[in-house]
Amino acid sequence: MKLSKIYFLGFVLIALGFLSSAKLIEEQKGLSIGDTAPLADQQLKNIDEKTRSLNDSKLENGLVVVFSCNTCPFVVGSENFAGWELQYNQLAKSASTNKLGFVLINSNEAKRENEDSFEAMQLRAKEKQYSMPYLLDNNHVLADAFGAKTTPHVYVFDKDMKLVYQGAIDNTVDGKRKKDDLYLMSAMNQLAAGTEITINTTPPRGCSIKRMTKN
Repeated sequence: MKLSKIYFLGFVLIALGFLSSAKLIEEQKGLSIGDTAPLADQQLKNIDEKTRSLNDSKLENGLVVVFSCNTCPFVVGSENFAGWELQYNQLAKSASTNKLGFVLINSNEAKRENEDSFEAMQLRAKEKQYSMPYLLDNNHVLADAFGAKTTPHVYVFDKDMKLVYQGAIDNTVDGKRKKDDLYLMSAMNQLAAGTEITINTTPPRGCSIKRMTKN
């Protein structure tokens, strides 16, 4: 093979490498405050066997989206932490009071054959008496579009489906905290009151969303 062809092939391989890296970075890039909710019309299967989208789920003042699952100790609890799942129904009630929709989304595709199957989601919701939709995100399409990282990972959107808060539910998992910071509750109250969201971004805390490995 001539040297010029070798150089050309090398250039092509390098270019493809850069494109792959750029695509990966883009896939991992999360939403920023002010971004519009992606795939808001995507129909997701709810535990009641019906489908609904984010736009179907929002109320007058917007929507709260929580990426969740059946397995993560940060959700279901552990010896050292009660688990944020215990707050779900109360948070959904507060959201409704503030005229916000509230949905849970399960994107753990790598566990879809067992603990995070649709049937397991139905059982979990019944056992814990979930009062909100619990939606199946096939192939973690919505989680990828959001750049969601953990269970739980919370997003709050306003009436125009613009992001106004993202991150953790609160700081109660931190055993060294000096006070309780109720990030999600504050964001919902401030959004409904039409005031500035004083803390609009916090680091999400939880287990990684269990995505399928892409070839």
